[in-house]
Amino acid sequence: MKVAIIPARGGSQRIPRKNIKAFCGKPIIAWSVEAAMESGCFDKVIVSTDDPGIAEIAQKYGAETPFIRPDELADEHTGTVAVVNHAIDWLERHRTVPELVCCIYATAPFIQGADIKQGLEILQKTGADFTFSVTSYAFPIQRAIRLNNENRVEMINPKFFDTRSQDLEETYHDAGQFYWGKKSAWLKNNMMFSPKSAPVILPRHRVQDIDTLEDWKRAELMFKVLLLEEERLKKNT
Repeated sequence: MKVAIIPARGGSQRIPRKNIKAFCGKPIIAWSVEAAMESGCFDKVIVSTDDPGIAEIAQKYGAETPFIRPDELADEHTGTVAVVNHAIDWLERHRTVPELVCCIYATAPFIQGADIKQGLEILQKTGADFTFSVTSYAFPIQRAIRLNNENRVEMINPKFFDTRSQDLEETYHDAGQFYWGKKSAWLKNNMMFSPKSAPVILPRHRVQDIDTLEDWKRAELMFKVLLLEEERLKKNT
């Protein structure tokens, strides 16, 4: 059995009601639920929440909310793995045994069903513990700078000062969209950023962290452009 688990707690400090705030015409969590359904990968799409209002909206868009997440797993310090493992445990206690579990973030409107499906295929083909979405850094991290105690600039890796950008190794970061994993890997708390994981590489224009209102505005602008491009392509086919 393959299960999607979408964590969506009610509290949010920087963006109030973040998980159900309207994003380009619908609650932002709806984009994640619909992408999970569109992928065709899952026997169940479950939203793990402590908030009845979020549960109601999740159900409206096709997700299941078979439990209310306990308070001890609903504060800002609770990690994703603990939430996923709670959901796995709940399912097993109710005679549902998932073998592959995909955690999908509720505030990932750029997520696409095809990417989720690709992640599953990579997981099954490679035998990795996890597969998850990544994208490349726009600027070589080897040439990063920081401000010192005197508010002056210094390179983190001065040895790369004279190295051409094209000669530096390309680096990637977590795209913050989805994380496929074997049930056993989740329950053992295996390290996700390790050689036992395989990437699903996404283009940078389909990745945007949404942690602040400024991020939100930027994401909506990017998303609207993508929707216009999709419409243009449909008209030309």
